[in-house]
Amino acid sequence: MPVILPVNGKHPQFGNNNFIAPNATVVGDVVMGDDCSVWFNTVIRGDVNFIRLGNKVNVQDGACIHCTYQKCGTTIGNNVSIGHNAIVHGCTLEDNVLVGMGAIIMDKAIVHSNTLIAAGAVVLENTICDPCSIYAGVPAKKVKDIPQDMIKGEINRIADNYIKYASWFKHVTVESEQ
Repeated sequence: MPVILPVNGKHPQFGNNNFIAPNATVVGDVVMGDDCSVWFNTVIRGDVNFIRLGNKVNVQDGACIHCTYQKCGTTIGNNVSIGHNAIVHGCTLEDNVLVGMGAIIMDKAIVHSNTLIAAGAVVLENTICDPCSIYAGVPAKKVKDIPQDMIKGEINRIADNYIKYASWFKHVTVESEQ
């Protein structure tokens, strides 16, 4: 069973048709929309500030979403994919964002809509990522405008695929070892 815990009287809230992996952790002031998935070994820790996830958000294996005490909550829009082992901390991701594997997005950064953060990129504190752009590197810099076909072919495709993948687990039961 996933670890789902209240912190200081604030309970995680979940929309409809969500998948939470059996070893995921979701605690505190977390509000999640519909059609979201939280994958294996993922931590969404709303213990020190709020975390808001829109609809059709997937948080892939090993990712961590957190915030900063009394300073920065984390807001994630609709149709967002957060890649394996990424860290999203105290920032804002608008709609239609793809965060690559192992990327780090730090406090008070804003990633505008239709933007891709490349695998391994580090988006520093207070960085504003332009809409319809690709950011890569350490520290992350804009490398080019995102082609419209990539928005549909990558950002939307991945978000849609994760709804499909989550459906594969809807009727799985875990048998304990005897």
